[in-house]
Amino acid sequence: MSRTSAALGRIQPSATLAMTDKVIALKREGKDIIGLSAGEPDFDTPDFVKDAAIAAIRGGQTKYTNVDGTAELKEAIAAKFKRDNELSYKTSEISVNSGGKHTLFNALVATVEAGDEVIIPAPYWVSYPDIVNFAGGTPVIIAAGADQLYKITPAQLDAAITPKTRWVLLNSPSNPTGAAYSGEELMALGEVLRKHPHVLILTDDMYEHVWYAPTPFKTIAQVCPDLYERTLTVNGVSKAYSMTGWRIGYAGGPQWIIKAMAKLQSQSTSNPCSISQAAATAALNGDQSFLIERNEAFRKRRDLVVAMLNDAPGLNCPTPEGAFYVYPDAAGCIGKTTPEGKTIATDEDLITYFLESKGVAAVHGGAFGLAPAFRVSYATSEEILRKACTRIQEACAALN
Repeated sequence: MSRTSAALGRIQPSATLAMTDKVIALKREGKDIIGLSAGEPDFDTPDFVKDAAIAAIRGGQTKYTNVDGTAELKEAIAAKFKRDNELSYKTSEISVNSGGKHTLFNALVATVEAGDEVIIPAPYWVSYPDIVNFAGGTPVIIAAGADQLYKITPAQLDAAITPKTRWVLLNSPSNPTGAAYSGEELMALGEVLRKHPHVLILTDDMYEHVWYAPTPFKTIAQVCPDLYERTLTVNGVSKAYSMTGWRIGYAGGPQWIIKAMAKLQSQSTSNPCSISQAAATAALNGDQSFLIERNEAFRKRRDLVVAMLNDAPGLNCPTPEGAFYVYPDAAGCIGKTTPEGKTIATDEDLITYFLESKGVAAVHGGAFGLAPAFRVSYATSEEILRKACTRIQEACAALN
């Protein structure tokens, strides 16, 4: 008899976190490793956000709060949704959680039963299918390769929907590809969803403010207001505000889903950290102008990495429209051999070769549901990125 639950047996450890742990261990051994695997901005949390947290500590805001968020933070989130997305939510339609992953976990575990299907475009963030599996549902994967710029088509979505479909999960800009749907593309997907009123829509907008497309960011409930009542819009402060360690995610959506999430949270984590909530309130209510400067820095890094990886033999790297990742197609490297005579049979072999021969850590595409490829995070300095991409170019050129 297994000592652990069947639900635990349905999930796998996070591949991205596993690579991050490996990089940390190798650096502790004194190895020269460039880590491009972590999805974390290298910028620091803004000072005005830190100051708000310190003030909260000194002001005694160290007690339990409402289970799914303080009134002040919910009001700040509601104002953000109205300001940035033209979405109106009451505070009773907003959930605050211990990070975006917690938001997704609560939403899916609170609503998915055995037999339910959840449509997930691939490449996908590694946690999506595992959360569905944990909840007892069935992930239904739609593959969208580099030839589609990693975006699904309305026809693909329509073909995947069945009477068992509970949710469709969208992520734009995407982790791991940086692919971003335009307002027109979301409207086309919405036209399909309109025909299937039993389907709920979960949109993960965590990288909303890391955006390079010439047209403004749009979210599906914004461009398809008739879908508002069955859409859960998920976001957080981790990426835009460089607050990954503060662990605050949030969502706006139908009150029945928000209440279900709160019920689950009341018996798991209870409230998110009170100090982090005060900091997130300041982040959302404060001066947003710094986002423009940081976004331009990410854009320059993107352009550098895309150009250098496209110069590497065997790689094809589409230009992403958001987030801080690229997802080069590595089909041209598969089947080749290393200078040591090892065959590169998979993308996992390829990133192992990069790590062992050149000290560059990335995450293989198989972890994100679409291979052969790999994810590179360019949330680090141009100097480090130039060095890492040069090493990848050398590694690819050495394959026979």
